[in-house]
This record gives sequence, C-alpha cells and structure tokens, in this order.
Amino acid sequence: MMEPVRRRSSLPSATTMTVVVQLLLCLWCVVVVAVAAESSSPVAGERQRQQQLWVFGDSYADTGNLGNLGRELTHAWYDPYGRTFPRHPTGRFSDGRVLTDFVASAVGIPTPVAYKLRRRSAGGLLGRGMNFAVGGSGVLDTGYFQRNISSQIDLFQKQLQGSAPAGVALVVVSGNDYSAVVDKNNGTSEAAIAYIPTVVAGLKEQLRRLRDDVGMRKVVVTNLHPMGCTPYFTRPLNYSGCDPLANAGSDQHNAALRSVLDALDPTNSTFLLLDLHTPFLTFIDSARFPVRLRPCCETLKADGHCGQLDDAGNKQYTVCDDPDRHFYWDDVHPTQAAWAAVADAFTPAIHRFLST
Repeated sequence: MMEPVRRRSSLPSATTMTVVVQLLLCLWCVVVVAVAAESSSPVAGERQRQQQLWVFGDSYADTGNLGNLGRELTHAWYDPYGRTFPRHPTGRFSDGRVLTDFVASAVGIPTPVAYKLRRRSAGGLLGRGMNFAVGGSGVLDTGYFQRNISSQIDLFQKQLQGSAPAGVALVVVSGNDYSAVVDKNNGTSEAAIAYIPTVVAGLKEQLRRLRDDVGMRKVVVTNLHPMGCTPYFTRPLNYSGCDPLANAGSDQHNAALRSVLDALDPTNSTFLLLDLHTPFLTFIDSARFPVRLRPCCETLKADGHCGQLDDAGNKQYTVCDDPDRHFYWDDVHPTQAAWAAVADAFTPAIHRFLST
C-alpha cells in the first residue's frame, strides 16, 4: 500500500517567524531614524517654518482687503472682475488670481486669508499667514485713504501678539506712491522720478523693520514692473508702444532698491528681490500674449475704468472674449494668465531662496 502524500504545512516555523519579526523590527528602526533625522535637519525645520505667508502691499497683491464701498470707488468687487476665477468678483484686481495667489503656490501653501475677511474664515486658515495688502496703498501715504505698508506691518504685529513670526513675508510695491505725486503735480513724470529717493528710503525702513523689529528671517520684495507699458500709458499712444519716460522711472526705482537691499543684506540671506520687471517685458514682447498693450477690459472714456456704468446702468467698457490672449486685464493690472506666466519665471528663485 502506498504511503499517503503528506501536505506541507502553509504555516512558517517558529524559527522563520523569529527571523521575519527581527527583520521587520530592523526596518522599522531604519525608517524611524530616517524620519527623525529629516525632521530635525535644518532644511526640514526651515520648510516647516515657511508654511506661512504674510503679505504687504497694494492692488497687485490684494485678495479682498479693499472694502466694498460702491462700484465707483471699489470696482474690483463688481463685474467683470473675477470673471475667470472664481467666476465672480472677490476684490482681486484682475479677471482671476493675482500675484499673492501665485507666490503662495510657490511657497507651497494655499492663498492666505485677507485681513479684512479673517473673522469669516475657519481657524485653520489663519495658519497659512495673512494678507494685509490693500489696493491703492503705497510705501507712504498716497492720499487714497488706504493703509500704507507701515500701517499694514502694525496690524501684523498686533496679530502676532508678541510671539515670534514664522514663514515668509512678501512686500509688493507697484507704483501708487508715484501715481499719487503725479496727480498732485499736474501729471508730470518728472515729479514722480524726483520722488524715487523718498519712496525707496521709506521702503528701506519698512524692510529693516520687518527683519529687526518684527523678526522675519525671509522677506521677498518685488521690484517695479515697467510702468510705461501699462495700458494707462500706452492708450495715448494707441497701444503701439510703451512710454519711455515712465519706464525710465521704473528702472531708476529698481536700481535704487537693489542698492538698498545690498546694504541691508550683503549676503542675500534675508531678502530676495523678486524680479517682476524682466518677465513683464519678456511676455509683453512674446507671442504667448497676442494682445500685449491693449487691456482685455477697456474703458470707453479717457478718465473711466473697467466696470464703469453710466447713470442709466449702461456699460462704459468692453470686455474681450478671451482674457488669456491679453497680458493686461485693465488699465494697470495683469490678467490671471499674465500672472501665471510671470510666476513661471520667478518661482525657481523663490524655491532657491527658501532652501538656503
């Protein structure tokens, strides 16, 4: 009679189980040590500290701080603003996202809550930082009744309540100081250029304050875009070219700001001069935007604005079919598509800055 075939047990022996357990324990130890080393490394610690963004500046950065005071004063809260994103006005001066949204993405966080909207936001949102920028503001008082950068930093310090700040500060200056002084001097660009040393000196003090008084260790500050290429200046030229005198003023402002940062931070460890000027010029002259100097939302009156209505409610502006074809949205502000293109250019610089 044949001996029956014995089935081999599917259960491992005690010895095998002991070896497997030991191997798993060793692997677990390796993982724990690696994670601990990563979390305690200076680079990892810096990444954790940089998950907040604190924003100061003007309409290029404002995400809702300019209160709704009516269409004539605060037209960014009315149609057609916000047409691309989020399909309704949010107080952003564009058809969609603005500079702050793209810098936040580069830092690796969602857009921080606007200071004016903080009480409507969930508590967890405040962990992203906060945006104090408000349309119409400047380094100094512009006469537009908006908090200047010094006052915005005051609000920041109150929010900190004596605690040490973390994350990154973004300071955006887009030219309201110069527009204000031109308005006071019968529209002469020469008056704006003469005002450059005063503006830059005021900006230097606020940057020093962020570092020395507030304690920020990473501050991103924008240079000035080519103001002479905005539709405000190109419209009198039938959108055929940029205003050379206004652009010369932007160049002088940027040179003075570069000197200030070199003096404040010779090692370039605390301050990053974020170059908006170069990508603006690059994309204004590129095929990426077939319509470069004419705005998508164009006023019908020389002294009008995008979104303006007459007394009968008739539109005093036109809106293009495709904002993505235009670099500028209105007389002075880029489209969302333009900001996205500019962000593609500056994001690597922010990554390098935050990794050091």
